[in-house]
Amino acid sequence: MTTESPRSAPPSARRGLPGHALRVVLVLFFSFPVVFMLVSSFKPDQQIFGDLGSPRAFLPVGSLSLENYTAVFDRVPAVRFLLNSVGVSAVTIVLGILVNSLAAFALSRMRWPGRKLLLTVVIATLIVPFETFALPLVWWVSKLPWLELNGFSLTLTEGWLDTYRVQVLPFVANAFSIFLFHQYFQSIPKELDEAALIDGAGWFGIYRRIVMPLSGPAIATVAILTFLPAWNSYLWPLMVVQDEELRPVMVGIQYFFQLNVSWGQIMAYSSMITVPVLALFLAFQRSFINSIASSGVKG
Repeated sequence: MTTESPRSAPPSARRGLPGHALRVVLVLFFSFPVVFMLVSSFKPDQQIFGDLGSPRAFLPVGSLSLENYTAVFDRVPAVRFLLNSVGVSAVTIVLGILVNSLAAFALSRMRWPGRKLLLTVVIATLIVPFETFALPLVWWVSKLPWLELNGFSLTLTEGWLDTYRVQVLPFVANAFSIFLFHQYFQSIPKELDEAALIDGAGWFGIYRRIVMPLSGPAIATVAILTFLPAWNSYLWPLMVVQDEELRPVMVGIQYFFQLNVSWGQIMAYSSMITVPVLALFLAFQRSFINSIASSGVKG
């Protein structure tokens, strides 16, 4: 009776071990701040500072409780802030996908003079930081008119300050989202458009029935990239929204630095507003990676 010796790992697998080990080290390194935040959210301030010089800072040990989370809701209207951010982010995502995909469709699938020049101008706007035009934008939105429904009549009012629309509409059109959609649309065979046109379909029908159903990864990526700045918006709401009932979650952080600063409560509030971002990315990470890979198929 013979016994077979255990087979050793193939050379290709052995060569890949250093790369896998490096990835694990990088994951652990970049996850330390998140782990520290989540663990510290259950600890009192004294223990947070007492554990800073040891590995206990990253471990759920010691006096753990939910007091920091309950104190968050007593200190700020956290539920209202969360609902505001969810609503603003959701509307921005829906309008952003619609507007930016339509613009990218016109630039990538339709033939008309000047489209390449316009795409260049759109991409060039990416180098302009938001802070350079924030103040002029505040002036413009304070002068823009809006129709409001009062009972059964429409009233023309001036100014968008202290409204939800001022947190959404200025950020619906996004140059990077247009560019991402454009690159992804370029990878879809244009023979499909020609066949649809022969069958009598219009351009909007091609956009709705052919291009968009094939662009799931791009849609997921744009949704993530639109959600992140909308959720993390701090400077703009701080400038244009004074009503506490309309403020998003990020503005709520400044409430914890007034009077008595509690780092445990800050960690608890930060955990509450970070978990949705992580959940969204984990849910769409495969589509996100596929879209980034596909966007470079054609230049």
